[in-house]
Amino acid sequence: MELTNLDLGIIFTFLLLTLFIGVYVSRKSSQSTAEYFLAGRNMPWWLLGFSMVATTFSTDTPNLVTDIVRQNGISGNWIWWAFMLTGLLTVFVYAKLWRRSNVASDMEFYTLRYSGKAARFLRLFRSIYLGLLFNVLAMAGVTLAAIKIGNVMLGLSPVETVGYAAIITLFFSALGGFRGVIYSDFLLFSVAMIGAFGAAYFVVNLEQIGSLEALFSHQNVQGKLNFIPDFNNLDTLIPLFIIPLSVQWWSSWYPGAEPGGGGYIAQRMLAAQTETHAIGATLFFNVMHYAIRPWPWIIVALGSLIIFPDLASLKAAFPNIPQDKLAHDLAYPAMLTFLPVGWIGLVLASLIAAYMSTISTHLNWGASYLVNDVYKVSIKPNATEKELVFVGRLATVVLMCFSVLIALLLTNAVQLFNYILMFGAGTGLIFILRWFWWRINAWSEISAMISSGILSLFFGTSYAQNILFSLENGLLPSWAEFPLIVLLTSIVWISVTFLTPPDDDQTLFAFYKKVQPWSKGWMKIINRAKLNNIEIIDDNVTKTLPQGISCMIFGCLSIYSTLFMSGNLLQANYFSAISNLLFAIFFCWLLFKKWNQMNSNNNN
Repeated sequence: MELTNLDLGIIFTFLLLTLFIGVYVSRKSSQSTAEYFLAGRNMPWWLLGFSMVATTFSTDTPNLVTDIVRQNGISGNWIWWAFMLTGLLTVFVYAKLWRRSNVASDMEFYTLRYSGKAARFLRLFRSIYLGLLFNVLAMAGVTLAAIKIGNVMLGLSPVETVGYAAIITLFFSALGGFRGVIYSDFLLFSVAMIGAFGAAYFVVNLEQIGSLEALFSHQNVQGKLNFIPDFNNLDTLIPLFIIPLSVQWWSSWYPGAEPGGGGYIAQRMLAAQTETHAIGATLFFNVMHYAIRPWPWIIVALGSLIIFPDLASLKAAFPNIPQDKLAHDLAYPAMLTFLPVGWIGLVLASLIAAYMSTISTHLNWGASYLVNDVYKVSIKPNATEKELVFVGRLATVVLMCFSVLIALLLTNAVQLFNYILMFGAGTGLIFILRWFWWRINAWSEISAMISSGILSLFFGTSYAQNILFSLENGLLPSWAEFPLIVLLTSIVWISVTFLTPPDDDQTLFAFYKKVQPWSKGWMKIINRAKLNNIEIIDDNVTKTLPQGISCMIFGCLSIYSTLFMSGNLLQANYFSAISNLLFAIFFCWLLFKKWNQMNSNNNN
């Protein structure tokens, strides 16, 4: 595909603006690690909210949605729509707890919550486990999507694509730090969304499609339009709908949707001015992420079923695509080749924006772990702030190099999504409960991570697949793999929790006094503190866990109703759209009523 001077001008203008932001904030970001990794802890909610939603929109996101829709229809998106439950629980329960903790990174939480050598080991191990291993995998998925876009739209080889992408993003990320990421995310998200909606508009109006009505009535699309899987087909209903809503959302760790908050979402909550700003940022993120953003990608994915109905048609249209990169997620960049002059440049700029936003966040987030929780704690505790910032910049280079190498080995976005889900299966419940149950200790988390990893690797072997999950003679249906890992992992960590000693009283007293979680699971510690004449309860902080859970439920129902309203409106199902709108308004009313009740309790 040939780019005109107009297309190239749009792309270069965008890149110059982004790099200008990085240069502009570089001096302030270099002052300290608090500036480089948390932007001085004074960011407003709206800027952080835009940053959260920009970070979770990358080059792999529309590719992933396209892969899902082409294979399982719109209803297949429940494998990630279910994570809204996690997100809203973070909004109304965990955001204020994270902000009260006042830690420099979510890894520092471990030495605040747990005690002894196990806590120090867990902080070190998990910093490497997440900051290096999982972080690199997540970035590899994003880079894989960039490879496919570069190959389809620009004719670049995988090595050429990752070379250009790595150099530009590394320069920006290492220079500007977290403040540069936050400031540029507003620009990146705006450009990315304009590009996404523009792409959907032009795809719908292609000669081969003609209109939204023609799109939704086409025989290739008709079977893909349901919002919920067919209840008569258990083979799709259980893995695509029941398991995500009943097990997956609370049991699995996934970047951006961590049970109990964490990762780069926690990094932004910790950078907020106040608890209220942390809550506002995460609420804004969840509304934009689930209710507004998916539809342009879904429309393009449905359109691709008409233009490229199968992999063979994709291969015929793009014969230079390497065989190991040929998958359904390739259809999204393939559809973008039909855009007109000018819009091609804008959409390419939007995809570059999406890539830079996510990768820069992952680089800064992962480097914060390696600096604050590995280098500063275990290698050189007396390192100067200037030295720590330098190590942070060096770590971004290392992380980028590893992610590029892994990206060159991957095939498709869903493949990586499933890998990460499986490796985190069964650990999520600990991240939810550790704030509210004093008995959970560092060994609980260590045993959960190890057992989940071992079980995932074992069940992924051909031997286990043939015996346990074979379609012909397996002992269990294929969808049972994930809940089985969750069950076995949970048995392991719960057993280990009761077989190992609890954390020492001083650590538990200090944690409760600082964070003030709901008291029911901490009564034994509260009573023990009273016997020692130690006051750990702050009467000025009202415990609102039940009200927070109610807000979570009402918030989820209102956002899901808004999501379905948008979909029905696009499909001209006006009665269903109006019904969903009324439900959204009703649940919003219940949400604000309960929210005001919570705030009045806090004020009293």
